[in-house]
Order: sequence, then structure tokens, then C-alpha cells
Amino acid sequence: MSGSSGVPRAGTALVLRGREVGRGPDGALRPVVMAIVNRTTDSFYAPARLADDGAALDAAHQAWADGAQILDVGGVRAGVGPEVGETEEIDRVVPFVARVREQVPDLLVSVDTWRSGVAREAVAAGADLVNDTWAGHDPELVEVAGAAGVGVVCSHTGGAVPRTDPFRVEYPARADAAPASDPRDGLVDDVVTTLRAAAERAVGCGVPRASVLVDPTHDFGKNTWHSLHLLRRTAALAGLGHPLLMALSRKDFVGETLDLPPGERLEGTLAATALAAWMGASVFRAHDVVATRRVLDLVAAVRDEAPPRAALRGLG
Repeated sequence: MSGSSGVPRAGTALVLRGREVGRGPDGALRPVVMAIVNRTTDSFYAPARLADDGAALDAAHQAWADGAQILDVGGVRAGVGPEVGETEEIDRVVPFVARVREQVPDLLVSVDTWRSGVAREAVAAGADLVNDTWAGHDPELVEVAGAAGVGVVCSHTGGAVPRTDPFRVEYPARADAAPASDPRDGLVDDVVTTLRAAAERAVGCGVPRASVLVDPTHDFGKNTWHSLHLLRRTAALAGLGHPLLMALSRKDFVGETLDLPPGERLEGTLAATALAAWMGASVFRAHDVVATRRVLDLVAAVRDEAPPRAALRGLG
């Protein structure tokens, strides 16, 4: 939905542990950058592999200095790879969460896990948000978030189980869809229905409504055409009334669209980021914090939500 100026509706405010995230000193709400630290040796994007404690802590400090407000910490590669048990995941993630909380206290911490046991330990160590990338595969995970009063990310994977790749996934159009409707919106309908139900369950489990994020989860349970169509329909997802997380950074749909490897996907990622921000996404999970922050600030200015920082041209 757009206002009278034709600008799509603004994103929805995010609140974590009682702290509103993204509100500027002028009172305007701006999109939030979620930086990434993967405590792994096999993440798809090599610069995000930060298994060494010192390097990972340096990255956390740098993320805050560069303008990120949330740090997403993961202990297991999302895609296919060697098995990582729950105990090993806890060892990779939880002590690091505690150290970030101690050393960078203003930086909110998210833990990227589908396991309730990992989430429980991470929240006890100070995590503010549980990023459930695998769409409630462990149904107790959202209960952990609710009991602690922290935030949770509700995602969509089309029923895929953790650490699997999609294969010939289809999302048929609804039987009652209008004849003139886009048949690809069967995917959008599935995502909207799934995210709405997951968000309501999270609220029912005790997660504050403003602490429930929704994520269409590009690439997970989707092919490249699916992910592009979800980006095209960002405004419909923002209309769910929850902060909308977009995890677009260097993903395969960007790479396949441009035929580029992960290390060369920055421009495509930033183009997708600008489009999603214009259409109302609230939080952006990003490997490249400075570049993402600049894109979001420019979009905010075009949306008339923030003034230029140094507007001198024609005034001297």
C-alpha cells in the first residue's frame, strides 16, 4: 500500500528487550542493519567465517562502529555440510554471545539456530533475538523465546528440513485465485499464510508482538525465480504488520541472476536491498555493513524519512 505521494508504507518498528531499534535522534524510523558473524569454517562466503575468537570479537566491535545495531551469530552452515551436533554448536556460539554482551553492550545479539537447546543457552548468555531460519523445525524454539521475552524471527522454507537444498519446489496458485492474477503469487500466498500463522503462535507463546520479525527466507526452499518474485512482492510481506527481515546478502538468487560467485555479488545485493527498503522492509542481514548502511540511508532520504547529512549544493 502506498501513501498519497506514491511512496510505499514505512517499515514496522522493532522492539527487543524493551528497546526500540532503528529510531533516529530526529524521531524518524530507519531500516536496521544486522551484521553477520559465523563461528564456522565452511560458510558459503569466506570472509564471514570467523571461528577464531579474537577475529570474531574484532568483527563484532567493527560491526557496531560501522553502523550495525544487531549482530547475528551462527554456529552451523545453513547449507549442506559436515554434521555439527548441538553440544558443538553451543560451544561455538554461547561463550561468544556472552563476550559480545560484555564487550559491546549496546550491540543487540541474535543467535542463528533452529535448535531450542542452543537458543535456551544463548538467551541465558544475553542474546536478544532468536533467528529461527528453519521455520519452526524445532517447535519448542519459539517457546524458549516466549518464556524469556526475547525476539524471534519467523521464517518460511516451504517445509524444507534444516541444511537441505531445494529441488524442483513448486507453489501452485490458489484454486480461488482471480483469473487475471499472477500465478507466481501462489508462492506469495504460501509465504504470507505461513508467516502470519507463525507470528501469531510466537505472540501466543509470549513473544512481544513488536519483537516478532518475519522473513520470507530467500533461497531456502525456493529457486531463483521464487526469490526474485518475493523481492518483487516485498510490500505484501511488509503488510503483515511485523518488522520484515530481509536476508539477501550475497545469496544464490543474486549470484544466479547475475552469474556471479559469492565474492562478486555486492552490487546485486545492494540493488536488492534498495528495492526492499523502498517497499517497507525493516531489517537487513548483511555481510557488508558500511555499504548496506549507506544504501539504506539514501533510500530513507528519498522516502523523505531522513534529511541529507550535508546538503550544501546551491546554498553557498
